[in-house]
Amino acid sequence: MNFQPTHLNERVTTIDIIRGFSLLGILLVNIFGFYLPQPYISLNDWFTEAVDIIWHQTLDIYVQSSFYPLFSMLFGYGLAMQYMKAQRTGINFYKFAPKRLTILFIVGMLHALFLWWGDIIAMYAFCGFFVLALIRYNSWVLLTIGVVLQGIIHGLYLFMFSLGGMINMEMEEMAVDIQSIQGAVTAYSTGNYMDAFMQRLHDLSLQMNVSMWFSSLFIILPFMLIGAAAAKWRLIERAKELKGLWIFLAIGFTAAGLFIKSAPTAFSYTYLLYYLKVYVGGPMLSVGYIAIIVVLCMIPLLAKGLSLIAKMGRMSMTMYILQSVICTTIFYHYGFGLYGKIDVPTAVYIALGIYVLQVILAELWLSKFKQGPLEAAVKRLTYGKMHSEK
Repeated sequence: MNFQPTHLNERVTTIDIIRGFSLLGILLVNIFGFYLPQPYISLNDWFTEAVDIIWHQTLDIYVQSSFYPLFSMLFGYGLAMQYMKAQRTGINFYKFAPKRLTILFIVGMLHALFLWWGDIIAMYAFCGFFVLALIRYNSWVLLTIGVVLQGIIHGLYLFMFSLGGMINMEMEEMAVDIQSIQGAVTAYSTGNYMDAFMQRLHDLSLQMNVSMWFSSLFIILPFMLIGAAAAKWRLIERAKELKGLWIFLAIGFTAAGLFIKSAPTAFSYTYLLYYLKVYVGGPMLSVGYIAIIVVLCMIPLLAKGLSLIAKMGRMSMTMYILQSVICTTIFYHYGFGLYGKIDVPTAVYIALGIYVLQVILAELWLSKFKQGPLEAAVKRLTYGKMHSEK
């Protein structure tokens, strides 16, 4: 018996809606990397105009550091769903799952090399192999391992802060590498595609260095394991049965996450508050966002209204790559050349416009086809032949 990809009537619409929503958050975070030399600057210190500072602070609170945990949990949730389906159908999960992750890794690396240095697919696929090694364990074991991995990195950070007397010290401005900044600005704002390609290789040497791959096992992998644990508990599928839990998470985690993420701006930008904002408030708010969507999807009228976003979620990989195609065309010199020439509000409006356009494109595409083009290609390569969704 051959393992079949998920059919349309087997999909969990709420998960697709969350995935579609996450694409908006990811774009709002990534938009800065498309038009600014982000690997070499701190956005907290970069902007000088009041309107840019306010808009960036708002995004920093509501978006930054809250969508990579969300997407990581979704990735783990999806892997666990595939594993449980394989268990139900008597298929060896490990015959196809490593192949799929390998294909995703290759797609991510091609994306990073030829389109944009900020790819996340390759690193998610890399962490996914570690999920495969642990996916056979029950939810409590997966959750415990995830929490322990988080505890290790958090403990290390806090120890370093404490050892250096930095806990209550205000953060200093990031040292500026003028040469690297000028190199990125020149390559992307005035160079041709080959200039951009060579600069992208330099950017990737920072983005995908050895320490980043290693740290992903303590920063990204734990959330994948938490998502896998949630999938084994079927928390989203049992949403109505667990309504009280989801309402608590929606209210409590959203409020706590926003408070913690606002603390550096409201009080003092110390190393401790910055750390709590990124590594505690960010993940808490991501859980809050997931919970809000789950609660909204319990209301039939709202669930129906969110179905457009679900279609974005059904072809999330295609839409994620398409965001890079559109943004590099808008900002790089071989396109419209807006690199470094816009303010933060304009960048946000561009991101929102792109997202609306993608929602329309997803609706049009899925009215004629059953899945996105990249999703279809990955499934064909994974399973050896095309499987249509029914």
